[in-house]
Parts: sequence; C-alpha cells; structure tokens
Amino acid sequence: MPLDRSALLGMSQSDIDALFAASEPGPIPNGEANGTAIIAPGTPFTGEIAEMINVFAWQGKTFDAQRGVLTNRITPLGFNAIVATVYLGPSLADGRPCVVLDYSKTSIVAQWIRDEIRLVAPNFYLGVVYWNNHHLMNFCLEFVA
Repeated sequence: MPLDRSALLGMSQSDIDALFAASEPGPIPNGEANGTAIIAPGTPFTGEIAEMINVFAWQGKTFDAQRGVLTNRITPLGFNAIVATVYLGPSLADGRPCVVLDYSKTSIVAQWIRDEIRLVAPNFYLGVVYWNNHHLMNFCLEFVA
C-alpha cells in the first residue's frame, strides 16, 4: 500500500511514531501543502475528526523556503494566518534532524506550539505537534507535485 493520507489515518500512534523515527527530514518544503490532522489514531473516529478539522479549522500550510517562514491556511475560507519560522534542527522526539516549524517568536496565539516534520514519501511529510514540548497530535502535509 502506498504511503498517503489514507494510510496514515489507518495507523496506530505507535506506527506513526515509528514511521517518524525512521524518516529523514527531507528538504525545507516550498509552496502550498494540503494538511490533514491526525487525532485519535487507530480509532474509527480518526478520519471523521480529520474531515471536520479540514472543513472548519485548518486546511494546510504555505511555505516560503527562501524566507524560512510559513503560514497556516485556516477557517472555512482558507485565510493565510499564524506565521512560523522554518529551519532544520533536532527533533524533540529523538534528537535527530527534522524540519522545525517554530511559532515561539512569530505568533501570540500559537507561541507554545512547535511542529516538526519529516519526509515519508515524495512530496509527503509526517508532522508532530508539540504544546510546551509535549506531544499533542500528528498531521500530514501533501504537496502537489
């Protein structure tokens, strides 16, 4: 089975953690990515929760690799808001390299959030969301080739 959004939504948290640990950071991405929140992995509700979040809250991220920043696409209208700086750095999960999405100096509403992503398939990243350095949830980003 190819590694895609559907495959991740069917995985358990331990499988998602193992995939993240086994993956490399890949390049800092550039352009628009469609995002999927992964909450309650391994349960029958994961896909439904992801769809509700996509419709009402978060649709993905838009990266500017040259400037080292991103914005999140939020609300049903897809506004670009909530800026983060983007850089390569060590992961909180295992100390190995990852792409860090750091909101600490760019966002009042998300200053406690740090995302980390690693490339798990071509144009497809798996992410971890940390709140005050504690694992909160996962997500994936799919870039249109």
